[in-house]
Amino acid sequence: MAVKAMGWAHSFPVSGGVRAGREWVRGHVAALPWTSEEPETVESIVLAVSELLTNAHVHAHSDAHLILTWDGDCLQVSVHDEDPTLPRRREPGEGEVSGRGVSIVSALADTWGIKCGRHGKTVTACFRPSHTRDGDTD
Repeated sequence: MAVKAMGWAHSFPVSGGVRAGREWVRGHVAALPWTSEEPETVESIVLAVSELLTNAHVHAHSDAHLILTWDGDCLQVSVHDEDPTLPRRREPGEGEVSGRGVSIVSALADTWGIKCGRHGKTVTACFRPSHTRDGDTD
């Protein structure tokens, strides 16, 4: 069984990388055949990327290395930073402006997980368009 996959990678610096990351993701995801029919999925991907890049910059004080991989079933979004500390779910109080990133990614992605290594961690989230959830994998 042959697997056709496509992917893109880019690094985003701590200074100004989140907005650039959102724009970069929008441009690359637009090349996928299903995105015009699923703008909500695209918006979920962009928001999750924004949260993951922000976490890498704010909490890890690190550049963020973003990889997008489309395998015909799932668009995997992976963000690597240089801090091995695991992100954790927080319960921010009313009026707090941070502390929701992990909950947002968890709510938006079909699946997500974290892999730690000697040189940091990678958070990966999978986004499946509706046609792959129904068993039709173009």
